[in-house]
Amino acid sequence: MTSSDTFRSVELTKIGAERFKATNARGGETYFGNGGEDPDFTPVEMLLAAIAGCSALDVDAITGKRELADGFRVAASGHKVRDEHGNHLVDITLTFEVSFPEGEGGDAAREMLPKAVDMSRDRLCAVSRTVQLGEPVDYRLA
Repeated sequence: MTSSDTFRSVELTKIGAERFKATNARGGETYFGNGGEDPDFTPVEMLLAAIAGCSALDVDAITGKRELADGFRVAASGHKVRDEHGNHLVDITLTFEVSFPEGEGGDAAREMLPKAVDMSRDRLCAVSRTVQLGEPVDYRLA
């Protein structure tokens, strides 16, 4: 399936010893490495950031229709293990700390917050849904 409205892509370029630059179709760039001396994210940290970021955007959009958050933090964590399935993450957890101002709008946003988190987890966040459902990755040589 490669429709222009569903297709997403990034390209990677090696920029140094165990360091890469990722570029999206809009020209945005980010960097990652192996977690050695450089401050770049590792691929596992990028996956955690992608899961947290995807859900944070969902939750913020839903609750923000009622009131804008005056504090918003999401912590993502997991354990990287090696077992009979190879290397992978287990016990992936997102912890939301969201606050809203006092008042009617803030009350409505606080009431909606648990529902928004559930909606993101159960159907909206494409990143965490892909991890939860499991999707084969096709490796090819050009």
